[in-house]
Amino acid sequence: MHGYWLEFSAVAATHLIAVASPGPDFAIVLRQSLVFGRRTAILTSIGIGTAILLHVGYSLLGLGLLIQSSPGWFAAVKYAGAAYLAWLGVQSLRAKPRSPADVAGGAGGAGAVGAAGLPTARAAFATGFLTNALNPKATLFFISLFVMIVSPQTPKLVQAAYGVWMTGVTMAWFALVSVGFTRADVRRNFLRHGHWIDRVLGAVFLAFAGSLLFTAGR
Repeated sequence: MHGYWLEFSAVAATHLIAVASPGPDFAIVLRQSLVFGRRTAILTSIGIGTAILLHVGYSLLGLGLLIQSSPGWFAAVKYAGAAYLAWLGVQSLRAKPRSPADVAGGAGGAGAVGAAGLPTARAAFATGFLTNALNPKATLFFISLFVMIVSPQTPKLVQAAYGVWMTGVTMAWFALVSVGFTRADVRRNFLRHGHWIDRVLGAVFLAFAGSLLFTAGR
């Protein structure tokens, strides 16, 4: 792979800028961190990173261009993504004030809703995976990345290595976000007024859903 370092650097830099930019992925990790705690947020981060492999996979197989060029398929992805983000938004808007016991018990990072109310590992992973996988803007990003930056002459194995790198960086970045927002002092301040922050994030999810419908069009 030593002959592809310049190309890899361009891919890595472009991806790093994209992954660090605020979007649905960041919003869901923020919510999972503040509402459910570190374990759930990190599992969600792993789900987001795993979805990168899906985008890379269909880009390498040429299916990404098929999705982009097919109004029906692209609309299906767009509407599914908007519906999912809208559902997350509604769930957040329904947040209720937490009891003093929740505030005292959740500040340590174990979870603000108690062990019985925490999502399962599979559910936390699926939340992250679906948030990224159903985002048509992510679809367009990876299609553009492999069309405009990666040369058609680059071996598929090398391109796959790019994908593995982006997956690892994505997981690491959002795991770092998870750790930062599950610090005891951060969560303690959040839990005092957590239902309002949750509702604000709900509005953010609904705004992202609207953005997908009205700006991710062809």
